[in-house]
Order: sequence, then structure tokens, then C-alpha cells
Amino acid sequence: MKNLLSKVFSKKAKIQIEFCQNNLDRFLNEQTIADYGKFLENPRIQYKEYECLSECKLCKKTPYAKVNGQIMSGEDSQDLLNKFYDELK
Repeated sequence: MKNLLSKVFSKKAKIQIEFCQNNLDRFLNEQTIADYGKFLENPRIQYKEYECLSECKLCKKTPYAKVNGQIMSGEDSQDLLNKFYDELK
């Protein structure tokens, strides 16, 4: 019973992700949208989309997001998603 309760009431911290809408529009495609949607269904993920996060130079070059207040970027949108999954571990 204790094992069941520990799974239901996980003590792992939630991850807060902030996205720039302009960056998402620039780097996501049909496939990655579905992959991101699946990832964001995780109950440990809290996310919010902003029109702009004022990181314009970075925004033009690479997909990025702020994860728990720190900027995280990837070579492409799939690489960034893989880094998000690593944060869950």
C-alpha cells in the first residue's frame, strides 16, 4: 500500500516551462507539435506560453524555453524536447 501511495503522491518537483510563442511558431512542425503535446500532458509539467520572452537573438537561432527560470535551448525542436525529458529524470 505504501508503494502505491508513493506513486500517487510523488515527491518529485514540478517543472515549470515558459515558451515563447514566436519561437514555437518558428521551430515546431506537425510532428514535433504532437510530440510536445504528449510531453506536456505529464502531471509534473506546468507550462505557459507567452507572446514573447524578450530573448530575440536566441529566438531567431534556435528553439528554446525557460525551464524553472533558466534558459534551455536545443539544436532543433526534437533536441530541446529530449532535454525536457532529461529534466524529468
